[in-house]
Amino acid sequence: MANAIDQTRRMLSLVTYLRERPGARVTDVARAFGISEDELISDLDVLPMCGTSFRGGDLLDIDTDGDRIWWHNPDDVAEPDVYKRQLLRATAKLEAAAGEAAGASSRLSVTFESEGGVFADVDRAIAERRRLWLRYYSPARDELTEREVDPIRLFAVGHTYVEAWCRLSEARRTFRLDRVAEIKLLDEPSDPPPVELRDLSEGLVQPAAEDPEVVAEVGPGGRWVAEYYPHDSAEELPDGGLRITLRTPDPASLRRLA
Repeated sequence: MANAIDQTRRMLSLVTYLRERPGARVTDVARAFGISEDELISDLDVLPMCGTSFRGGDLLDIDTDGDRIWWHNPDDVAEPDVYKRQLLRATAKLEAAAGEAAGASSRLSVTFESEGGVFADVDRAIAERRRLWLRYYSPARDELTEREVDPIRLFAVGHTYVEAWCRLSEARRTFRLDRVAEIKLLDEPSDPPPVELRDLSEGLVQPAAEDPEVVAEVGPGGRWVAEYYPHDSAEELPDGGLRITLRTPDPASLRRLA
């Protein structure tokens, strides 16, 4: 499962990377992504089957002569953002199924974020105190939303995040950079209200003692929930599942999980 997530994220990054580097050398691309040349060739065997339909003209025409990589129809197919949005959904669903196994692939987020310009745009927005427009994928609702945010800070806890004041929800929100499908730096000044920065040394999710207690029973296929969510206890069940007791400030998120 972790290997599938790695390959999905890697191909998401390759779409942007190869579009901007016609004739890129196989050795250079493999080095940039931290993989072997054989793994890269395997990805290149899959990419030509990616597109918005199976009509042929929408598919990526990418091949290699063993030394260099060529994308023959970058101007005839949809923009990379289309593929990013499709692959974002696939990656998020794979992560949800894999639980902690997904942690091994977090290093690939850095490639996507730097190549897609998301990290650079957020960093610039913070430095220049400018507002950002995002098209953001929410796996809990399986939908893309558009919103304007006033960025507060960048931080990394497994993945890279931007903490920001969201003008859509009028509240502080945290956005994972590898789920940003599209980003624009706006001319409006960033003006988040004063907020106290949380201490993230204990992790992104930190349940409090006063949060509601929830008990969830999962079958064998749901054991990953105990690895993915901080919990108070996990009791073995006869069928190989678990009875998990946890606290959460947002019980609605567990309803979506169920």
